[in-house]
Amino acid sequence: MQKISIEIVDSDTVSSFRIITEGGIREMETISISQVSKQFNVSTRMLRYYEKAGLISSMCIPDYSFRVYDTEAVKRLQQILVLRKLRVPVKQIAIILDDACQIHTLEVMQKNLSELNEEIAALNTVRDILKILVSRLDVSIRKKVRLDLLEDTELMDVIRVLNPSKTNLKEEHSMDELVNASKVLEGKMEIRIVYLPPATVAACQHTGENPEELAGEKTYTFIKESNLSVLKPDFRLYGFNNPSPQEGQAEYGYEFWVTIPDNMELQEPFVKKRFAGGLYAAHCIKFGNFNEWETFTNLLKYNEEYEIDWREPHGMGGCLEEELNIFTNILEGVKKAEQLDLLIPIKKRGK
Repeated sequence: MQKISIEIVDSDTVSSFRIITEGGIREMETISISQVSKQFNVSTRMLRYYEKAGLISSMCIPDYSFRVYDTEAVKRLQQILVLRKLRVPVKQIAIILDDACQIHTLEVMQKNLSELNEEIAALNTVRDILKILVSRLDVSIRKKVRLDLLEDTELMDVIRVLNPSKTNLKEEHSMDELVNASKVLEGKMEIRIVYLPPATVAACQHTGENPEELAGEKTYTFIKESNLSVLKPDFRLYGFNNPSPQEGQAEYGYEFWVTIPDNMELQEPFVKKRFAGGLYAAHCIKFGNFNEWETFTNLLKYNEEYEIDWREPHGMGGCLEEELNIFTNILEGVKKAEQLDLLIPIKKRGK
């Protein structure tokens, strides 16, 4: 049997190591997960998700507790990040990366382009209507004549300007275009208003490399070993950055909260806390689509009925991530598509 040994070339960064066999020496360039996280501005949580999805793979170096990526994995990660910026879903990225003939890649790109064109057309409809309304308001203000935007006739006049060839059609048909445009845009970000009940929680926090994974493993073990599904069948699992990632700082933290019976005794590293609950805006994502946080938050800033109500826990200003499918994924060991509810604390405007 051929003997193999590994010699670390740079023990501080583990930038490369030599694989020594009877047939010779082969040097392999690597980069640690924390270095990749900093270099590409992607969280270790996302890297772990890409690994679980089979998009990239890391390797263990004997006698070292951390994992590293080789140059091929880093190259694939670069492709993944570009495709994600192009709004290509993770499942489709898996197809693209392993598509040697690129026939399926073409199909994926054509489908995404078609969906994007639909969204652009919807945005153009809204933009054109707003441009005409702005123009009419400008004229009416200069003439000191009030334009009543609450009158249906005003809006129908605008739509007829946009569709001069349809002036002989019923007004309802023209309005359908605006309604359809709204449906297309709203469908891209479904938002629900939910009430989270107050609860006692077991909190587990970790700061350092892979904080979600390390705090999560302890929390999942606690859920199973404490028989929590029997003690509290309606238990819920929340998480949030604590402290949140800061520019120039390599480490950040993550904290899990799992709801428990009020009288339940806890042992370290768990701490009993009280969750005040309250009103939240919720948006469901597939695990990995954390980029939707920004769009979700921006939409709430312009909501007419509700406004963001920043509150405790302060790690994310009161925002939470609730893990769904925990009964099947954690307790029954049946892996379903991981889903999260993004939760932003809200209140009625003016209150």
